Amino acid sequence: MSDTPAMSPQDALVAVMVACSAADQDVRTAELVAITRMVNHMPIFAEYDPDRIQRVTRTVFDLFEEEDGLDALFGLIREALPERLYETAYALACDVVTADGRHSQVELRMLEEVRHELRIDRLHAAAIEWGARVRHMGL
Repeated sequence: MSDTPAMSPQDALVAVMVACSAADQDVRTAELVAITRMVNHMPIFAEYDPDRIQRVTRTVFDLFEEEDGLDALFGLIREALPERLYETAYALACDVVTADGRHSQVELRMLEEVRHELRIDRLHAAAIEWGARVRHMGL
């Protein structure tokens, strides 16, 4: 998609979260609340304009409609995101997927794709996944 505007690092983080939420074509309220909460409260988003979430979301959904859209999306994400934030992106994605207390096989496959595309070490990924699971555990 050649007319897709360049992403900021924060846009790329939002794109990863949105992609994981939308992977199963069912963006749940808890997932949207989690994305909004993280953008509003995490230091990495301190200078980020939350109005950009809608544009990034539209870009993700547009790319999902294209034949090689997922590859294009990960290309944009890797281009915008410094490697030192790859694990941050994975952690945010895990938080979104676990925010509603359940996850589909499609969402888990998307997390696996994020892990692969961002070259997250398997041991680090397991620790990140465990952290997300315990943060979002119910009684």
